[in-house]
Amino acid sequence: MIERTDLQFVTKRINEPKRFIQVLVGPRQTGKTTLLLQLLDKVQIASRYETADAVSASDVFWLSQVWESVRMQMKAAGLQEFLLVIDEVQKLGNWSETVKKEWDADIRNNLNIKVILSGSSRLLLQKGLTESLAGRFELFHFTHWSFSEMQAAFGWDIEKYVYFGGYPGAAPLVEDEKRWQDYVRNSLVETSISKDILMLTRVDKPALLKQLFELGAYFSGQILSFNKILGQLLDAGNTTTLSNYLHLLDESGLLGGIEKYAGNIVNIRSSSPKFQVYNNALLSVQRGENFLTARTSPDLWGRLVESAVGAHLLNHKAEGNYHLYYWREGNFGVDFVLEKHGKRIGLEVKSGQATTNRGISAFNKKFPDAKAMIVGTGGIPYEEFLKINPKSIV
Repeated sequence: MIERTDLQFVTKRINEPKRFIQVLVGPRQTGKTTLLLQLLDKVQIASRYETADAVSASDVFWLSQVWESVRMQMKAAGLQEFLLVIDEVQKLGNWSETVKKEWDADIRNNLNIKVILSGSSRLLLQKGLTESLAGRFELFHFTHWSFSEMQAAFGWDIEKYVYFGGYPGAAPLVEDEKRWQDYVRNSLVETSISKDILMLTRVDKPALLKQLFELGAYFSGQILSFNKILGQLLDAGNTTTLSNYLHLLDESGLLGGIEKYAGNIVNIRSSSPKFQVYNNALLSVQRGENFLTARTSPDLWGRLVESAVGAHLLNHKAEGNYHLYYWREGNFGVDFVLEKHGKRIGLEVKSGQATTNRGISAFNKKFPDAKAMIVGTGGIPYEEFLKINPKSIV
């Protein structure tokens, strides 16, 4: 079984003296539970894995009962330390207050219980962390699988990755594309929206949220104003509602909205978003074409390549601590702008024969201190770029 590089990082944290609660957050079906079980096999201390996936949200005592049973086990066996792992913790009502109470009790009583919390709803986890657990945790962002990981695990080439994306659980199904599409649509997308958003967050127009996801995924890599989108939706709300729903989809690791770069925060926030899926499987499923059609259609393949690069940048944004934008001015633009600590780099993605770089030239003229890079034709091959951690280039 493949081990993600994240496993080494988490193992190192757990082998350190107890300092903070370790919180792992990321989209569904990216291997969080597998990593946690691998971790329990690696560490040399007593441990216990529990999941709140099937626990009623109204069961406010379950977490405290689990914690107390660990204390009893430590006392009975004379253990000096213990690792407690709670998966999908955001499903529990008032979970953060309970964790705070039990963690602080262990500190007062000098009990060495190390704790890992994980979940697939980044929005709800972070809300609980900031409200109740400030100063008590370290956050680790789990991402969708990269090209390097899918290549190592399944022997995929770059074309397969660009089209089928990075869901490891769906990889064995790609030879039957209809089955693969059904699995991604029903078992991954629908579950993420239903369990991680609709069941845990107030959404007044669930049909609108689902339509926004479908439209945004279909147009991944393209800029659309919310006003224009409203005209294409059956259950229309207003631009504020759409913006809020896009935020929920973003926090669930499905669909983000990249803002326009202007070197001015006011202009950035008033711009039309560039929709970007976190996993190219979501774009391919919404498009509905098969792999062969996509590979032999230059325009469609160009969109898929640009979206794959965008997904790569979006997935590494939190860990890389950079901001991600696009830039447009008149007829010129670059596909992505990375900014970190005042440094910025413009990226233009090209997958066809055309090598015109007028967008890069205009960007350099507008921002003379910025760096620029072409990914694809005339620059670094996109196969190589998708193996690079973007934080290394900015």
